[in-house]
Amino acid sequence: MIAVAENKYGKSRVRLVQVKRRDGCHDLREWTIEILLQGDFDSCFVEGDNSKILPTDTMKNTVYSLARNSTASCMEDFAKELIDFLLHRNPQVSAAEVSISEKPWQHLALGGKPHPTTFVQTSSETQTAKIARNNKKESEFSITAGFENLVIMKTANSAFEGYIQDSLTTLPPAKDRLLGTAVRANWNYTRPVVAFSSLRATVREILLTQFAAHDSKSVQHTLFAMGKAVLEEVAEVEDIELAMPNKHCLLVDLSRFGQDNPNEIFVPVDEPHGNIQARLCRHLRNE
Repeated sequence: MIAVAENKYGKSRVRLVQVKRRDGCHDLREWTIEILLQGDFDSCFVEGDNSKILPTDTMKNTVYSLARNSTASCMEDFAKELIDFLLHRNPQVSAAEVSISEKPWQHLALGGKPHPTTFVQTSSETQTAKIARNNKKESEFSITAGFENLVIMKTANSAFEGYIQDSLTTLPPAKDRLLGTAVRANWNYTRPVVAFSSLRATVREILLTQFAAHDSKSVQHTLFAMGKAVLEEVAEVEDIELAMPNKHCLLVDLSRFGQDNPNEIFVPVDEPHGNIQARLCRHLRNE
């Protein structure tokens, strides 16, 4: 007998721009939202019975309707509101998950002062959050926060030496190289209610500070130092996962032109690139 083992369905890439209009100054945010529901939907798959299905178009409309009167000041709190609303109105749903990414809009600086109603995107970085909860009484939210595509580079205190060299190795050891990456970070909180916005800023600042200050022997070495600092300094973070692709900049050989190159002229190479990932926690649980 064939049965549905598990299923999810929902709406992806729901785009939302919201303007908060305060006297003399506006706030602007842009979110992309995904909703996924789990529940008693077997009859839809097996029998074509849609009587328990909330249309994904309704989920989209729910986002806009809730946003109109939402008191949420951050992605995490809005996702909680959205999940509570969906679970309350749909008893056939056993669990709901909401993922949100945010593009960074900042007030345009004119004459050294932020313009109150004009905005600019200064980075390709996006802030992210994933929130989930089941419909059991007293169940708590699981909260994962993060960001992706934070492009950073350091031009000193970075080396890569002492690695395996065999008959296929062509990469020369480097005592002084450029270290560039596009960081993706995700961390879980120890409890469902924290100061989300300020903690997000704190975690980001710690990661950047460690990247800049660390005497790097490899991307792995620096990744560990960055994650370690977050766990040591932010008690509300349970664990952190970092992905740091190595954005290579290769030293150009100018000797054929009769010139030296004192570590100043490089060519950026996007593909292929190294990809370093790890999840750090305060202790490993016994299996």
